[in-house]
Amino acid sequence: MNTQIVRFYMFLRLILALCVLALAGCSSKPRVGELRNESQSVELGGEESVNVKINFGAGNLQLAGGAEKLLEAYFIYNVAELKPEVEFTNGTLVVQQPETESLPVLQGITGFRNEWNLQLNNKAPMNMSVDMGAGDINLQLAGLSLTGLDITLGAGNCTLVLSGDWERNMDITIDTGAATITVILPKNIGVRIEVDQGPTMIDVTGLTQDGNFYINDAYGVSDVTLNISMTTGIGLANLVVEN
Repeated sequence: MNTQIVRFYMFLRLILALCVLALAGCSSKPRVGELRNESQSVELGGEESVNVKINFGAGNLQLAGGAEKLLEAYFIYNVAELKPEVEFTNGTLVVQQPETESLPVLQGITGFRNEWNLQLNNKAPMNMSVDMGAGDINLQLAGLSLTGLDITLGAGNCTLVLSGDWERNMDITIDTGAATITVILPKNIGVRIEVDQGPTMIDVTGLTQDGNFYINDAYGVSDVTLNISMTTGIGLANLVVEN
């Protein structure tokens, strides 16, 4: 068998191998399937403080206090690859969606559902970070015993409720990409917001602007202050002091 024929057969084998891989990739592509309802909970144990990390790719996320345990979570999803992961180790609670990086699991998929309803314990001091790719997010944080808060949003809509009374000073960072965010702020607790503004439109109610800062009437008067550092991309930011 001459060299050209050998090369030809090798070329055919390569083409066949690539076709098999392509077909395998198509067959393994995630699909919308049976709607699943799941719940998980995590006991607080003897931890004096907790780090809470929430990584959510796309869908609908609701978070609030009121849990008797550290975490009481309810999940609804219809793509098997979106099955949430919950882990609590060495004082760190992680609730995450697999494959959140660039949302590769959801590319080209329509009709998927991915809904999280998370309740956290009000009494446990916790430092919280929330990282969301796209979708609708509602963070009802009033009443939680937060020591720090870091929020990163890609796209979608977010309501962040920080109203009510807070017992300690807190540093908060908010980084939005193409999201629309509404932040409800306390009236009787001092608030100072530093905004690094991109093309985002900012609408302010109940705050006074001082350069790149926005402050409420209680700033410099109350014993407790919320210091918020906000970086915006494109979209809309509504900063509203509670009535």
